[in-house]
Amino acid sequence: MTATLNTTAFTEEWTRWHEEREAALRAPLGWLSLTGLHWLTDSPEHLDGVPGTWWVTDEKVFITAQPADRLVFDGELVAGVSILTPVEGAPGLLVDNDGRQLEVIRRSGQFAVRVHDSAAATLRDFTGVVAYPADPRWVVTGNFTPFETERTVTTGAVVAGLEHHHRAQGTIEFTLKGQRLSLVAFGTPAELRVLFTDATSGVTTYPAARVLTVGAVAEDGTVELDFNRAVNLPCAFTDYATCPVAPAENRLSVAVEAGEQDPRR
Repeated sequence: MTATLNTTAFTEEWTRWHEEREAALRAPLGWLSLTGLHWLTDSPEHLDGVPGTWWVTDEKVFITAQPADRLVFDGELVAGVSILTPVEGAPGLLVDNDGRQLEVIRRSGQFAVRVHDSAAATLRDFTGVVAYPADPRWVVTGNFTPFETERTVTTGAVVAGLEHHHRAQGTIEFTLKGQRLSLVAFGTPAELRVLFTDATSGVTTYPAARVLTVGAVAEDGTVELDFNRAVNLPCAFTDYATCPVAPAENRLSVAVEAGEQDPRR
């Protein structure tokens, strides 16, 4: 009876977490609201469905617009020329256009404009994320071994030609399905995460990678990996994201039949 109660409580807690995850995905101008991704060049040009003229000079984004274009940046209507300087790899700078958000980003030294629209079909038609049933057997304890100094791990991206540079803190060793496995952990010691693939990737789960938030390292050097909470990156839901792929060190040979499945299946 105790085991049944524990399993029921575990499932109920996971269900609450899963519902919160889906609620976040339904944010009016979140990842599901993306309707466009436009890469900028040093030639001034008009972007499809986007007012104004956009280009890049000296690693800055220039916008030329008229008041009638209704572009607003930093609370002011763009009239004439505005200059934006997005940070590499960081969330973009937002330009409002009648409720749409034009997000100006920098990735691998290239600049782009992502279009967020709360009326996007992907957001309107979203009915939830299919996931494996929650199962306590997919919760394992790992041992964290920090690197002597923080390392930078470079991975590719779902967009050809882009790279992602991750802060790697150390490795997590754990046993799953009778196999001794290891993952490189990114983030900070207070908030570790792992980006991984496994034998389900490209079959039932999204092929590029899933991400699992691990959290803080305990005083004894252990961490908890709850693979029931492995989630998709934004690129699983939209073609307009620039997500990383998993590093070679984090491609597991076992099938992790837990967490979110591929929404495009």
